[in-house]
Parts: sequence; C-alpha cells; structure tokens
Amino acid sequence: MIRIVAALAVVGLLASGPAMAQPKPKAAAAYKAPRGPDGKHPDLNGVWQAMNTAGWDIEPHAARAALQLRPGPFVPVPAKAVVALGAVGAVPAGLGIVEGGEIPYTPEAKATRDANRADYLNLDPEVKCYLPGVPRANYMHLPFQIFQSEKSMIIAYEYAGAVRNVLFKDPGPAPVDSWMGQSVAKWDGDTLVVTVSGMNDRTWFDRAGNHHSDQMTVVERWTPTGPGLVRYEATITDPNTFTRPWKMSFNLYKRVGEDARLNQFKCVEFVEELMYGDLRKVPLK
Repeated sequence: MIRIVAALAVVGLLASGPAMAQPKPKAAAAYKAPRGPDGKHPDLNGVWQAMNTAGWDIEPHAARAALQLRPGPFVPVPAKAVVALGAVGAVPAGLGIVEGGEIPYTPEAKATRDANRADYLNLDPEVKCYLPGVPRANYMHLPFQIFQSEKSMIIAYEYAGAVRNVLFKDPGPAPVDSWMGQSVAKWDGDTLVVTVSGMNDRTWFDRAGNHHSDQMTVVERWTPTGPGLVRYEATITDPNTFTRPWKMSFNLYKRVGEDARLNQFKCVEFVEELMYGDLRKVPLK
C-alpha cells in the first residue's frame, strides 16, 4: 500500500512539473482586412450600421417611459405631447458607449444638458431634421455608406441625406463652421484616423440632451477587427464644455445582401407642419 501511494505521489509531481507543463497559447494574429482600391489600406467600402441604443443616450441608461417626462402622482410620466405614443415613445435601455460611463461636463455644461433633456421636444435638432453632426451620425438608427477610391473617400448617411467629404490633404482650418464639420484623414497602419473640426454648436450627441460647443474637435479611429466588423473610437476635446478629453467606442457592422444599400430619409419635408404649420391661414387642428 505504501509503495502504491509513493508511486502515485511521484506521478503527481511529474504531471505538475515543468516537463508536463502545457505550452502557452499563441497570441491571436491581428486581423488583416482585405485591401482597398489603392492596394495598400483596408477596404472600408460598404453600408455600415451601429447596433446599440446610443442614439437615445450615449451614457449608460435604464429603459424609461419617454425622452421627456413630467411629474406624476407617484413617478414621472411622459410629457403631454408624447403620451399618446405609448411604448413607441419609450427609451430602450443601453450600456452606453462612453468609456468610463460618464461624460466629464463642467458644472455649467451639465446644467445645460439637464435643461436640454427637460425640454427635449423643442430643443433636440433631430426632431427638426437638422443635420446630425459628428460623431452622432455614426450611431443613429439609420445606416451609412462609405465610398472609398484610391485617393478619396465620401461618407453618405441615410438620415437627412447628410454627407462627409473625407479629405486626405489638409486644407487648413475650416473657412466656416458647419453642421458636419471638416474631416481630414490619414492612415495609421490599418486604422483610418479622421480629425473633425469646424462644427457648429447646434448638434447634440444623442436624444438625451448631451451637447458640445463650437470649440469641439473629434478624432475618429476606424479599425477593421474582423470580417464585416469595424471598431469605431472617437476622442472628444472641448474645453468650453468638458473638464478633460473623453472617448466613446463601439462596433460597426457591415450590411450584406439586400440590406447593402441606403434608402431615402430626407426628412425636411416631414417636419414642415411641425415648424411652419402655425403659419397657415387656417392652422390645422
């Protein structure tokens, strides 16, 4: 019996010793995306879309009855203007895309965010079909398409027909602020780095009132990480609104088959009644 125990002990030592140690798994090789039209850089052509709820709120958030609420007998209830929408007007929950979870607002800017949220229906530029700006355009509920050639790139968005001309030669500061800003790009290995500046202060980050000033600069990083998959990162710098630069990140997915196309959503005509209906000689009831 003693001999059997000793033999088992020796076997155990050998099995746990260096001679029997399992080799460490090799690190996974970095994904090598198909090359684009220039034969050097990744091919980003195609229709892309985010699959998250950041369009409602880029910070982590629970589901709630509506974007704009009012005090109720026991808990807040939807604002009168949206109560008839029921579940259609509700906000789905989301994990958020802000790294660290919270946007580092200055106290004054956070108070503005709260005021925006309290009067969302009148203040959100999306309600009036204004252009979404960057980075908001990239995670709305509608897709966008990248057109990439050997020397140029255009990003077309289904929402409101928004377009970005991505420049690979820096023309200097934007001559005027605009809704979509000026996009200047370069390649960092297989990552497309785009610096966006010259944006006005009228766009929001989401429907929750998160905002910025006209001093904002956005540095985007578009990195293919797998077939039909791009990791999108954006670093936001705006000393007028935030106490420090902050970052958002999420995945973009490539549409295939019949879905690999944009439809029209030129919503300007859809909001004419909202914006100008009161100017009718006999306003509609």
